[in-house]
Amino acid sequence: MKYLHTMVRVRDIDASLDFYCNKLGLKEIKRKENEKGRFTLIFLGADNSDDRYALLELTYNWDSEEYTGGRNFGHLAYSVENIYEVCERLIKNGVTINRPPRDGHMAFVKSPDGISIEILQEGESLPLQEPWRSMENSGSW
Repeated sequence: MKYLHTMVRVRDIDASLDFYCNKLGLKEIKRKENEKGRFTLIFLGADNSDDRYALLELTYNWDSEEYTGGRNFGHLAYSVENIYEVCERLIKNGVTINRPPRDGHMAFVKSPDGISIEILQEGESLPLQEPWRSMENSGSW
């Protein structure tokens, strides 16, 4: 058995791609339009993803629909080389850090659709550092 992908439904393709690609750092791997089913599938991956495994599938239904409870399934998780640099880049791009990396190891942000994204430091936790060390939580994750 191999893990293939996680699917999340999105309301706005442009806002979602801006968040996941431009701000979080994923890349578009492939896209499928289905006129009969009236939906678009966009598969995103991290730098080490190939075109079949460990992908995030964004599903955009062409007909308007309201999605609630984005946290129902839990969260997506990505590891990074330097959690402080990633969080700083996200803040500079207007993303709220809901759970700052006070421990030098873990942070949470949310996508435009309310999906919780866990960001984990690869390897050992980084040394505790301000402003992260004393930064309060913001909202929920």
